[in-house]
Amino acid sequence: MRKIRYIVLITILLLLNACSTTRRDGPPPYPVDVSKISDAVPKVEPRSKYGNLASYRVFGKKYYVMPSSKNYEEQGVASWYGTKFHAQRTSNGERYNMLAMTAAHKSLPLPTYVQVTNLRNGKKVIVRVNDRGPFESNRLIDLSYVAAKKLGMLGHGTTYVDVKAIDPTRYDKNTYDKPTVTNDFYLASDGVRAKLPAATPDTAHYAKNTAHHNPRSAVYLQVGAFKNKVFAEHMKTRVGRMVSSPIKVTQLAHHGKLYHVQIGPIKDVATAKHITKQLKAAGLATHQTLQEV
Repeated sequence: MRKIRYIVLITILLLLNACSTTRRDGPPPYPVDVSKISDAVPKVEPRSKYGNLASYRVFGKKYYVMPSSKNYEEQGVASWYGTKFHAQRTSNGERYNMLAMTAAHKSLPLPTYVQVTNLRNGKKVIVRVNDRGPFESNRLIDLSYVAAKKLGMLGHGTTYVDVKAIDPTRYDKNTYDKPTVTNDFYLASDGVRAKLPAATPDTAHYAKNTAHHNPRSAVYLQVGAFKNKVFAEHMKTRVGRMVSSPIKVTQLAHHGKLYHVQIGPIKDVATAKHITKQLKAAGLATHQTLQEV
């Protein structure tokens, strides 16, 4: 009984000592060349002795640890932690190293290897989850300083990411399945990722001719279909700032487990072409559709 109490006490202390983005933090006071730091290499490991309780409570909220990371994939907000926690104990008992490719997650088993994709720029890293957190608002994962730098997210502090668990028994760095990302916008439907088809002159020509015969027709520009509502709302805001014409940017109702971001209705085909050109110049794919209004 004493041994069990000791283990529980140690685990609670480690969890409270885990990363917390509410405290002031920062990068190291010296330059770091991340090109010389390799991603974590997935390998089969036993579950850590600490940090893997079925459930735990932090700041009054209860969290549950997943029994397995198999088929895990989720999209959300990533943050990072650095000097404030460097060399402190992580939730599984190891020392946190801000120069190592590691991360903190609230529910994945420790350790778990995951691929993290920055959905703002398409950069990817593989990290080893060995800590618990982040315990702030809607954040999904907390990355080490070097992992965040390799993802190009230090300037923003946070970014939207796709987190995908890796099965070490099937991992091959040369053939590992990686999502296809087109800058901020990508199509995610039932786990299948593909670039959004670009609008073609034929589509615009067809829309123009149809609109001529049917005054109620209008062009809509679809710039994304997303699993994550928060990310869809972020895209909606960003595109709204980019579009100079007074076109309403709307997020359609949830449909087929996807959230669609569209610009429209656009009655003027010239305006539709101009907006498409704007988005294309920013590296964003669009797809034109014709609907009645």
